Amino acid sequence: MSDSHVTTDHQKIKRWAEERQGRPAAVRASEREGDPGILRIQFSEESGDNLEQISWDEFFDKFEASELAFLYQDRTKDGSPSRFFKLVDRKSH
Repeated sequence: MSDSHVTTDHQKIKRWAEERQGRPAAVRASEREGDPGILRIQFSEESGDNLEQISWDEFFDKFEASELAFLYQDRTKDGSPSRFFKLVDRKSH
């Protein structure tokens, strides 16, 4: 039940995040001239002090430019929805 998966499918990533009340975000101190910086998914109860919400378009533009893949888990061992994810180099997966 706790298997991880890897995808580059934008709709699958967006659906996974939104089902868990996640929104696209970037680390504030990492942005540079039009580049949103380090990508994250911010979940509703997380404090946003160091995160800035961005659009899905900005998120996926950076995702593609950085050649990332989305490593994620659908369910925990007990069957609950999992929020585990990692953005990884797509060449290594």
